[in-house]
Amino acid sequence: MRSPLLNKLSLICGRRLPVSWLVLCFTSVLVLIAVFGSSFPKSFDYVTVTPVPEIYSNYRRLKEQTAVDYFQLRTVSSGAGRQGELGLCGKERENYVPCYNVTANVLLGFKDGEEFDRHCEVSSQGKFCLVRPPKDYKIPLRWPAGRDVIWTGNVKITKDQFLSSGSITKKMMLLEENQIAFHSQDGLIFDGVKDYSRQIAEMMGLGSDSEFFQAGVRTVLDIGCGFGSFGAHLVSLKLMALCVAAYEATGSQVQIALERGLPAMIGNFISRQLPYPSLSFDMVHCAQCGIVWDKKEGMFLIEFDRLLKPGGYFVITSPISKPPGRATSSKKRSMLTPLAQFTEKICWSLIAQQDETFIWQKTADAHCYSSLKKNEVPLCKEGYDTPYYQTLMPCIIGASSKRWIPIQNKSSSPDLSSVELEVHGVSPEDFFEDLQVWKLALKNYWSLLTPLIFSDHPKRPGDEDPLPPFNMVRNVMDMNAHYGGLNAAFLEEMKSVWVMNVVPVRARNTLPLILDRGFPGVFHDWCEPFPTYPRTYDLLHANGLLSHLTPERCSLVELFVEMDRILRPEGWVVLSDKLGAIELARAHATQVRWDARVIDVQNGNDQRLLVCQKPFVKK
Repeated sequence: MRSPLLNKLSLICGRRLPVSWLVLCFTSVLVLIAVFGSSFPKSFDYVTVTPVPEIYSNYRRLKEQTAVDYFQLRTVSSGAGRQGELGLCGKERENYVPCYNVTANVLLGFKDGEEFDRHCEVSSQGKFCLVRPPKDYKIPLRWPAGRDVIWTGNVKITKDQFLSSGSITKKMMLLEENQIAFHSQDGLIFDGVKDYSRQIAEMMGLGSDSEFFQAGVRTVLDIGCGFGSFGAHLVSLKLMALCVAAYEATGSQVQIALERGLPAMIGNFISRQLPYPSLSFDMVHCAQCGIVWDKKEGMFLIEFDRLLKPGGYFVITSPISKPPGRATSSKKRSMLTPLAQFTEKICWSLIAQQDETFIWQKTADAHCYSSLKKNEVPLCKEGYDTPYYQTLMPCIIGASSKRWIPIQNKSSSPDLSSVELEVHGVSPEDFFEDLQVWKLALKNYWSLLTPLIFSDHPKRPGDEDPLPPFNMVRNVMDMNAHYGGLNAAFLEEMKSVWVMNVVPVRARNTLPLILDRGFPGVFHDWCEPFPTYPRTYDLLHANGLLSHLTPERCSLVELFVEMDRILRPEGWVVLSDKLGAIELARAHATQVRWDARVIDVQNGNDQRLLVCQKPFVKK
């Protein structure tokens, strides 16, 4: 019985040719593969598509057939095994987060809370390996079902930890056999998260929390966010709420929030600034966040002041048990006193207090800071706003910035006005062109993100076959975000995703523009691990990043191992770069066991796409 490949050759050449001739044909093909394989890396599979997204579907049959034929030829000529694949890490690294080794930090002399901070200089990678998923790991449910139900095997929290916790949020969740269910009324505060949100709005003088947007509140930094209940509610109101919490070995707030499909990252500012520019958020929310306000001479509040936009709000809630007598009042005063004393020094006004919730508003008048007495908090010198894990500063940053625009005066659209763009040094024409480019690119990406092209034996899709579902991905990271154009394109196409817009520390600083558009974003050095837990992103995207990484500073092997760590099983990677960088990336993709295809976009230059999918390794 002849092989399927011989059957295909006989169909092409005719049915009456002798078998010896077919064998000769087949041998010639193998020789050609061997010859060309010596000139080009064997791991590269070029699939040509048209750059116009509307025509992609017309070429899908040809594209799939090319993939099938080439895969079969490559298997015959070089064998099915892959060379140089990295091994899997041990079970102890299933939830490994680099740069957060408390034991090593203590041994090196870090103390007073700094042992819990991020210290990448301490981390030692050792032998490269791929972080494996836990034995009971399952692919998360698609959004929005995944927001309310997660698999217990996907996060590091035991049943005993769950049941013994005194957290109100945890008690309001339901723990079933292999799931944790979060209901819309899971309680951040006694009366539920919806009532709590409405209470904050009313304290701000609004009719309901649906009016946050009208009050200028679009972006919220949620410090110590529990398991994302408040953030999930704000997302339902079309606000961007970014959860930031300290690293936790078990029961992590950040890990569970990300598992629910909510924006989150590890962040701790015991001794260092958070990696966001000044004037970044409309509201900072802190519920039971455990900060001791009278430590460090008020520098925690100064850091919040740096992050808040002019006219922004600081909301703090500290639920207190209510025994009879004066104990409650005494405890409330002890918490409020250092806050009340210091907020006056940084031009904040206490606008409302109800039960255990207090709301301060940052001044919209930059001159307030310069009018402070000399013994109050001074203004920082120019050039201090480089917040990539810099030491906390005891001075006010941002008061002289061109971006000093009260939140009530800002545009409510992600398409910034020409005046706002001018503040960022961006022309309206460049901004509009960037959006059009990414709208087109996203349509192309979406037509490619289908498991068919990664199957060893994909079927031929018919023209009637649908594109991948709108909710096939939820957590997206743009590793070199520029203006946040990919994020904007996702919004315009009404895809149910959120994007972590990363601006590399050595790239042009466009993060203030991204945050002013109402998108989540962060500074990051890609020579270091990203502050998140394993398996937290569905799609990683990078345009032009690889070409700008210098081998003297960064190891591409380390970068791909890190990308594999934070990518979920069956997650996707889309890299756009120059041909040389993509060829090198394809080799590293093979090392980390990804299925990958190099795609020539046929635009007359040497740009290529590398589209990869991480397999679900069950070992």
